[in-house]
Amino acid sequence: MAQILHTMFRVTDLKRSVDFYTQVLGMKLLRTSENEQYKYTLAFVGYGEESQGHAVIELTYNWETHAYDMGTAFGHIAIGEDDIYARCAAIEAAGGKITRQPGPVAGGSTEIAFVEDPDGYKIEFIQMSSAEKGLG
Repeated sequence: MAQILHTMFRVTDLKRSVDFYTQVLGMKLLRTSENEQYKYTLAFVGYGEESQGHAVIELTYNWETHAYDMGTAFGHIAIGEDDIYARCAAIEAAGGKITRQPGPVAGGSTEIAFVEDPDGYKIEFIQMSSAEKGLG
């Protein structure tokens, strides 16, 4: 059976990004690899290994690139949480940027919130009790 393994983000400061995903979002650093010939480093973070059915995030640091154009095609990743209110309070206390406070989605009852990682990638938190219902 197929499964989604990871989503890749290009980052401008690998340590800062790893710190955000592990210390602020509570993920684990699963593994890293470095390619000296092509000058990049990869760090994989997540709540568990792909071999256990988890999707993870690949943080790609290209050594000589210091900025990226975010574009308009990518939207966000979504993470289910038992309590998005407590999660957002913890993220804010750790210095994280909340871009949409927790609460019901406009015109519906699904509770969501949005945060931004250090490179500007959007992360949506969805209250697990309504995560499989779709936004509404």
